[in-house]
Amino acid sequence: MAKLVVRQKSADDDFIPNTRRIASLADERHATNIRAYDVRGLTVIADSFVICSARSEPQLKAIITTVKEGMKEIGVKPLHLEGQYTSGWVLLDFGTIICHVFREESRTFYDLDGMWADAPAIPLDLDESPEPDATTTAQA
Repeated sequence: MAKLVVRQKSADDDFIPNTRRIASLADERHATNIRAYDVRGLTVIADSFVICSARSEPQLKAIITTVKEGMKEIGVKPLHLEGQYTSGWVLLDFGTIICHVFREESRTFYDLDGMWADAPAIPLDLDESPEPDATTTAQA
């Protein structure tokens, strides 16, 4: 029987700047509910997850494109892209960082935030201002 090897949580936080960069790139395209989790010691597949939502298929595509291009600018290319824009969930695998971009319905259904609730959150320092509502728009 194969033995499961759990990767030990390292003290090296070199993935944190790129995690924050991915979150910032998603924020540039107005992704919502952007969260990042330090999953070292909980899984062997990555050091961190970035999870965010898109309101529409075109926005989901814009977020993915911006993240891919923004990371390519610093010499980091995705190892793999999984999913389709029409599926409601696209995953970009950068090796140590996995970026999940969901349509809100898919994010609720798959509940990765709940699944990784034991993982420490990575502070992102994003200025996620609330969406203007009808009242605010009417007063302007």
